[in-house]
Amino acid sequence: MKKIISLMLAVLMLASMLTACGKSSSSSDLLTQIQKRGTIIVGLEGDWAPWSFVGEGDTLMGFDVEVAQAVAAKLGVKADIVPGEWDGLFAGMDARRYDIVVNGVEVTPDRSEKYDFSDPYAYIRTALIVRGDNEDIKSFEDLKGKTTANSIASTYMTLAEEYGATVSGVATLDETLTMVLQGRVDATLNANVSFTDYMAQHPDENLKIVATTDDASLVSIPVRKGDNTASLLTAINKALAELHADGTISELSVKYFGEDISK
Repeated sequence: MKKIISLMLAVLMLASMLTACGKSSSSSDLLTQIQKRGTIIVGLEGDWAPWSFVGEGDTLMGFDVEVAQAVAAKLGVKADIVPGEWDGLFAGMDARRYDIVVNGVEVTPDRSEKYDFSDPYAYIRTALIVRGDNEDIKSFEDLKGKTTANSIASTYMTLAEEYGATVSGVATLDETLTMVLQGRVDATLNANVSFTDYMAQHPDENLKIVATTDDASLVSIPVRKGDNTASLLTAINKALAELHADGTISELSVKYFGEDISK
């Protein structure tokens, strides 16, 4: 009889442990946490027009701001957007200060080793930008032995270094272009659509594009790798598919870039 009671107690304890594990697993699921919280915490730069920037009334706006808000709405929550410098966004996501990063992030092999990426919501090319009177740089190959300025750890910095340039780390697009204009560096690299927007706002600046990459880069939303983020990634992909299908992302592209970069 004692053996039977002991066996029953052991079974009850095991069942209790399994139930507790189930609850722990459920509570650790990031999508569940986000929906319970009612907000998804989004990291982005906030000073990379027209992706994100501070508009009238100190309102944060831009293509990525509205994409993040639209995705959040599809998840049934609000977007809690937290600006930060580019070189700290991924570290912030690693430290769980952000749930996701929506910042014109290009998919690269190195990043894909550490993060899972959503389906793309935009496509861009990298432009090589120099001062209008610069005749020494006409292609990416001409960057060898030259100087550039770009955000630290950006794909633009990596590409410039691959072509043999010495890169100075800076924080914003405006700063990089100012350095080019002042002759402090020979060139900079950035998204072609970002430069087009800059020139629309500063038509008299003595700058030009001399080359662009042949292949378009995929712009996607990264999430931390792990079992607890799989359902979030699935939900984000579903949201993006719906936003592509109903034309929302195309409309936002035209609104902020003057062209559709979603295809």
